[in-house]
Amino acid sequence: MINQLRRWCLPILFVVATLASNLALAQPDDVASDKTIGTEPVKEVAVQSVTEDSQIAERLAAILTATNWFREVKVKVDKGVAFLDATAAKQEHKEWATQLANKTEDVVAVVNRMRVDQPNVFDFSPAAEQFEQLTRESIQALPGLGFALALIAGGWLLSWAVAWIVGRVAQRRTPNLLLQSVVRRAAAIPVLILGIYLALRVTGLTQLAATILGGTGLLGIVIGIAFRDIAENFLASILISIQRPFAVGQLVRIDEHYGYVQAVTTRGTQLMTLDGNHVQIPNSTIYKSIIVNETANPNMRLNFVLGIGYADAASAAQAEILSVLREHDAVLSDPEPLVLVDDLASSTVNLRIYFWIDTDYFSPLKVRSALLRAVKRRMQERGFTMPDEAREMIFPEGVPVVLQQSNSTLAEPSAGQQIARPSQPAATAAIPSTHVPEDVSESSLGEGNLQTDRKTISEQAARSRRLSDATNLLDGDTSL
Repeated sequence: MINQLRRWCLPILFVVATLASNLALAQPDDVASDKTIGTEPVKEVAVQSVTEDSQIAERLAAILTATNWFREVKVKVDKGVAFLDATAAKQEHKEWATQLANKTEDVVAVVNRMRVDQPNVFDFSPAAEQFEQLTRESIQALPGLGFALALIAGGWLLSWAVAWIVGRVAQRRTPNLLLQSVVRRAAAIPVLILGIYLALRVTGLTQLAATILGGTGLLGIVIGIAFRDIAENFLASILISIQRPFAVGQLVRIDEHYGYVQAVTTRGTQLMTLDGNHVQIPNSTIYKSIIVNETANPNMRLNFVLGIGYADAASAAQAEILSVLREHDAVLSDPEPLVLVDDLASSTVNLRIYFWIDTDYFSPLKVRSALLRAVKRRMQERGFTMPDEAREMIFPEGVPVVLQQSNSTLAEPSAGQQIARPSQPAATAAIPSTHVPEDVSESSLGEGNLQTDRKTISEQAARSRRLSDATNLLDGDTSL
């Protein structure tokens, strides 16, 4: 009785399993969805313990036909070897059929002789499927993308708030504008990078987020090497703006460059020379060079040399020159002027005159010219001689003197007669000339007023084209 039930139940169960499998494979969603293409069969196909080749072939043919993925399906099984003949729409379908046959009970080998349809040149269905898939994925990613954008916006607002707070604190600590800007950015950039990192993590780009977070240090090194000169100038501009070796409007000498400071930017320092030319010097060069600031101390000492004759009294000449210096309005009384004997030249006694002026109000060139003119006038009025450079000629054998008699005969010097040798050079005959009186005013028409040229240079700088629109790091200094 048990054997009879087993004999009838096994075929019935086989037929029921076949119908259920066909119904499941015939569902429209399963057929239309491409996600099942690459899915391997999970369970082995059940057949009778002793399965005939024909039963295996019929079973595989029924399954392949139920998928609607194949045309002209023919399955042949010979001694456990399954031969599959059909036309598949895709290569994935052909591979799926091979996997199915391999997992069928009592199949020892599979020979897949299926053909794959070649896609039509004008078939745009793959592109349409890809576009549809991309659209679906984009729509699914919209909530995460919106949250990521919210994180970035929040990070930006938070970095702005941090920069504002740090900037207020730095403003109380230091008046340096560049240093305040650097501190604000140093505090705000890490907050912004953290917001971007969290946004990338939310969108699933964890690897990219880790790369960005770990690559910021490497990126800084690469940028520092590639833009070494720019970074060096930027660092030098910070140091210059902190130490302030000069201010806007001051007269400085940097190497061979000489002029008034106009601005200091993150790239270089701008000068206006006394000739009215713009000069821009890199800040790195300035920081490593010798800087002569001629207006840091408004008082400047000038000097010039005046030569008088050996017959003149040097002390009297000193007193007269010192009187001229003390009478001039541009010469400071403290420090007091000096008139010193500087050198005993070949034909003159050289006096070097030292005097101080206030460069905030007077021009060194103009005052020196006016004092040279005034000293010359005083020395001429007091009868002092100012000879030019002369050379003394010595005749070891003497100079013979021949007297011309009235009868035009020449008197030869007798033997042993001593020839007269002048101990001093003979005075030259006076050449009559028209004397023009010297101007007694402190400044002549050619010298103009004795005021400093700073105002003129500033006006020329204002009229000229600006070298750069960058922020002046010395803003807040009083222009002199």
